[in-house]
Amino acid sequence: MARQDGSAQFTRIRRCRDEDFEQLWAIVNDGSSIYRGVIPDDCWAEPYMSTEELRQELAAGVQFWGCETNGTLQGVMGLQSVQDVTLIRHAYVHTSVQRQGIGASLLCHLRRVAKTPMLIGTWADAHWALRFYEKHGFRLVEREQKDNLLRRYWSVPLRQIEVSVVLADGTWCDLNRRMRCVVSP
Repeated sequence: MARQDGSAQFTRIRRCRDEDFEQLWAIVNDGSSIYRGVIPDDCWAEPYMSTEELRQELAAGVQFWGCETNGTLQGVMGLQSVQDVTLIRHAYVHTSVQRQGIGASLLCHLRRVAKTPMLIGTWADAHWALRFYEKHGFRLVEREQKDNLLRRYWSVPLRQIEVSVVLADGTWCDLNRRMRCVVSP
């Protein structure tokens, strides 16, 4: 890949390490700024995720992967194995490099890494996120089922369950035919 000035650019996806903590935290909070004014005010915090919350996510088994360009993380996405599924957690790209394929590259990589059906929880009003995941083969789980899935696989507050959706990959939808997967309007 080449930069606009013609110089070489090296990009790779790799597992995040302990020494990436500050960059990881910064990307989560920068990338999440897109939610300000979109998600309910009572769900927004500044910073969006504290360092303590990030440490708790890591301790709970979220494994972050990052897209690195010339030694600097540009985007991050977490994987978490819970029971019989793999969750995509905390997918964020630095605002200065959004819409350049970083999120898509991370998602494609993590789909190859995952060993079980995948689920994604996100804010219902984040329409751009829903379109992104649907473009990559995920489908919305019907409203009646999403609350049960959020309670079963995630540790999130009741208010977040109320204003969130769940998307599933084709494998999960095929294995759970009684829980219809739909395309969002």
